[in-house]
Amino acid sequence: MNLAADTRRIVPLAWPVFVGQVSVVAFATVDTVLVARHSAGELAALAVGGAAYITVFIGLMGLVLAVSPIAGQLFGAKRLPDAGHQLHQAVWVALAASLLGCTLLAFPTPFLALAQLPAEAEARVRAYLLVLSFSLPASLLFSAYRGFNTAVSRPKAVMALQLAGLALKVPLSVVLIQGLPSLGVPALGVVGCALATAIVMWSQVLLAGLVLHRDPFYAPFAIWGRGLHPPDRKALAAQLRLGVPMGLAILIEVSGFTLMAVFIARTSTVAVAGHQIAANLVSLLFMLPMALANATSTLVAQRVGARDFDDAERVGWHGVQLGLAVGVVVALAVYAGSEAIVSLYTTDAGVAAAALALLAWVVLFHIADAAQVLASFVLRAWRIATAPMLIFAASLWGVGLGGGYLLAFDVTGLTPPSLRGAPGYWAASTAGLTLAGIGLMALLAWVLRQQRRVHEAARGAP
Repeated sequence: MNLAADTRRIVPLAWPVFVGQVSVVAFATVDTVLVARHSAGELAALAVGGAAYITVFIGLMGLVLAVSPIAGQLFGAKRLPDAGHQLHQAVWVALAASLLGCTLLAFPTPFLALAQLPAEAEARVRAYLLVLSFSLPASLLFSAYRGFNTAVSRPKAVMALQLAGLALKVPLSVVLIQGLPSLGVPALGVVGCALATAIVMWSQVLLAGLVLHRDPFYAPFAIWGRGLHPPDRKALAAQLRLGVPMGLAILIEVSGFTLMAVFIARTSTVAVAGHQIAANLVSLLFMLPMALANATSTLVAQRVGARDFDDAERVGWHGVQLGLAVGVVVALAVYAGSEAIVSLYTTDAGVAAAALALLAWVVLFHIADAAQVLASFVLRAWRIATAPMLIFAASLWGVGLGGGYLLAFDVTGLTPPSLRGAPGYWAASTAGLTLAGIGLMALLAWVLRQQRRVHEAARGAP
């Protein structure tokens, strides 16, 4: 089967994931635009608070999303009740992870110590994260729903709820951020963002439960009938063996990016506000290769479960090629329209200039991002997560965060003026992400060679 044929398999699974994930990132985009027009101080608080929340949520989400490759292989093997049982165990993982995450959000002192914010800004960040701590359990439970639906080729069910959530989020954020004096609603600024998100996420979880209960598609998975399945030690162990390194890898990847905001906050309010715009833009761009990675991973896991290893290898490589090609085209288009894009975010000349200085790095960052996400998702479909975690740690923490600190704060005294401050972090992070992409592609090639030898030997055995 050629690339065009596999593209026709990948795209129907990828576009609903893309639309749904863009709607999720649009939560942050709506907040960024509204808060940017409210005040630069509130935007800086959103950048730091958002970085802290994303670091906590994304790391824990990786634990929960281990359900996807496991349920995907069971779905490919046509063991549907077993796949449904894995969803129940993912709920237990989500609830346990919520205890840790809520504690970190309610007591965010480590993040604030790194940011070294003024007292007033620190108070706004604390209030923002406290409200989001009530949202986290819902977000993790919805991640279990999303991971299961991805595994069984049902991404539109997730997309519909994510779009509904965005439709509710926009008016709620407008009212809660800016206030509505006629109805006695005060302007809550950055705290209003968090409150709107909490309302939306719990609404999504309730609707997800209703869909699982009412839609006849889910009946063969035996999800309902005897309540929430009790914790299954074997199933939980399988999810955690995959989920812990997955979660750590995602945490390293995201924290290597989000902690940039925490350190950049030490330089100036304008610098971190400009960084927030660039960070939000690169997050939006990331949704396209991530959607292709999700779809490719789903197909690979299902083919592995069906023991069609040749097709699993082929569709995996074709997904990587497709994602890289799309990433290059999108990155170049963004670079060509960078001024117009930044003008959509802010009318503050200083913040716009700070953001534009980072846009060239955003282009390179996105191409490297496409390479690493496709390779890492295909590896997860083969249930390989520990080695990618180590690659992420060396490249994103070592080169990205460590190198960024040296450049941004001119620790060695050799940093050119153009790379001091936020640009230094973006340069180092781009270099680290490029190394991660190269390392993961090399690992994927090695893993597939090993798998091919094993399966060829098995076929040749008497």
